[in-house]
Amino acid sequence: MTPNRIIELSARAIARHVREGSLRATEVLEAFEARADATEPVLHAYLLRARDEARTAAEAIDGARAAGHPLGALAGVPIGLKDLFVIEGMHTRAGSRILEGWIPPYQGTHAARLLGAGAVITGKLAMDEFAMGSSNENTPYEPVRNPWDPRYVPGGSSGGSAAAVAAGSCAAALGSDTGGSIRQPASLCGVVGLKPSYGRVSRHGMIAFASSLDQAGPIARDVRDAAALLQVLAGPDPLDATCVDAPVPDYLASCDRGAAGLRVGVHREALASEGLDPEVAKAFEHALAVLQDAGATLVDVELPHAEHAIATYYVLCTAEAASNLARYDGLRYGARIARASLRETYEATREAGFSAEVKRRILLGTFVLRKDSYAAYYGQAQKVRRLIARDYARAFEGCDLIASPVSPVPGFAVGERSHDPLTMYLSDVFTIGANLAGLAAISIPAGLSAATSGRPALPIGVQLMAPALQEPTLLAAAAAHEDATDHHRLRPPDPPRSATASEPDPGAGGAS
Repeated sequence: MTPNRIIELSARAIARHVREGSLRATEVLEAFEARADATEPVLHAYLLRARDEARTAAEAIDGARAAGHPLGALAGVPIGLKDLFVIEGMHTRAGSRILEGWIPPYQGTHAARLLGAGAVITGKLAMDEFAMGSSNENTPYEPVRNPWDPRYVPGGSSGGSAAAVAAGSCAAALGSDTGGSIRQPASLCGVVGLKPSYGRVSRHGMIAFASSLDQAGPIARDVRDAAALLQVLAGPDPLDATCVDAPVPDYLASCDRGAAGLRVGVHREALASEGLDPEVAKAFEHALAVLQDAGATLVDVELPHAEHAIATYYVLCTAEAASNLARYDGLRYGARIARASLRETYEATREAGFSAEVKRRILLGTFVLRKDSYAAYYGQAQKVRRLIARDYARAFEGCDLIASPVSPVPGFAVGERSHDPLTMYLSDVFTIGANLAGLAAISIPAGLSAATSGRPALPIGVQLMAPALQEPTLLAAAAAHEDATDHHRLRPPDPPRSATASEPDPGAGGAS
């Protein structure tokens, strides 16, 4: 089988071929490494490529098969991990200079379960620093570029994960989602991004941004690959007290249930919001029609407090970030800039180690947690969060799923929004609610925007949300949409063209 043909295989097909012996794990790895060699000079999706570790793992899988040992569900599948997932012995930075040089002495649950299923970890994927961003431009390293057009951002904060899967430099990837950081880059790169319910997947070994919102999940080329990864990742973990102790359903079997009889809720008021690109609205309406043709019925739902989700989210996430990031002081791990006194060492290390966006969120979080601000900001945000969760619970009394766009725009140019944090924060307007309420949600490809003189054709995604622990229903509807379309089969140009050629007008990629 040719390298190009191998790269086009689903993760499930790769594992099946490796188990059957029609492909060697080392042969698969070589194909994906060759693609990464060709795309990385432009895309910069990887912060670290684990060539030696991946080769050792692939050879071990081939040796196990030759010896007649059973192989796991992800045997030989090359998978990249976002840089905030801890892998024992592998440099891990959470995309930040403050963790330069830190080599984890323990194995995170995510890496342990993937390796236990036979996956081959290809390396650490680039991200917005500490997962704070929607474009992968909040980084001290080279920003990731979108494989569809490197003049555009891949989304964030899991932009490296989405770009690598879309470009074919890994068969699937792991990302994290705090306010849309799996779904939004998946939408902008034309791949599938699944945010499991809060607590469905362990957070042990995931460097924290906002602990009550963070959730790990897969990014893949199709829904069934995402289900296969979730099957491996989900389940109770004694190392994470927030992980739900509930049975793990057969997610792959759920993908064959179809959408017949499902009620899909639509919050029409949100669709009338200013800033929704007409191309996104058109793709969303078409996705609804596809679900109707598959047997689903549409119902209107009300989410009275949805307009407050952005403000609520940024109060809560900055407060939790300020608390979580207090540990990075230059004394215990990572970079250190020594000065004459302890205070000066703290200040110098944190000043050099954190980027502007991280500092902004630490300052905001510290402010809302102050004694004289707590009740007015953090306390109020907690109350509104409960109201938002209640709104979703009431909406789900009349429907099984809620559908919405993922991103208000198909994509935006590098540098277009980096100077305007408030505009950047609005990138997650459709995704934040699922994190505040702990819901399951997925982004699936819904086509491409029309190319114009000011903007290239770019991927558009549609989002489905389900009540907590209802991933089987979510996957059934997503797979039904996928089975009725070819959007997930679309691929970016190969190889990607230079990001410096004919840079677009920074205003060309914004909302109409």
